[in-house]
Amino acid sequence: MASTSITIRMDKTLKEQAEELFESMGMNMTTAFTVFARAVVLKGKIPFDVEASPFYSEANQIRLRKAIADLDAGMGREHELPEAGA
Repeated sequence: MASTSITIRMDKTLKEQAEELFESMGMNMTTAFTVFARAVVLKGKIPFDVEASPFYSEANQIRLRKAIADLDAGMGREHELPEAGA
């Protein structure tokens, strides 16, 4: 079977975390991505659910841009984010 190369870009920290996890499974990055590609081809779909985050929805982005503009104009107020798990 002939091999070919691909190049992908990702966050350095994510790459390091993935490499560490794959190593704990006895794989390197190439093997892990090959397993992923084979699963995609076999199933004819991405083998896990991919969902859009509501944070990135157009409606939320519009709301955020308005809130930023209001703050820049001296309207509204800043607030603290809730603690995780609160």
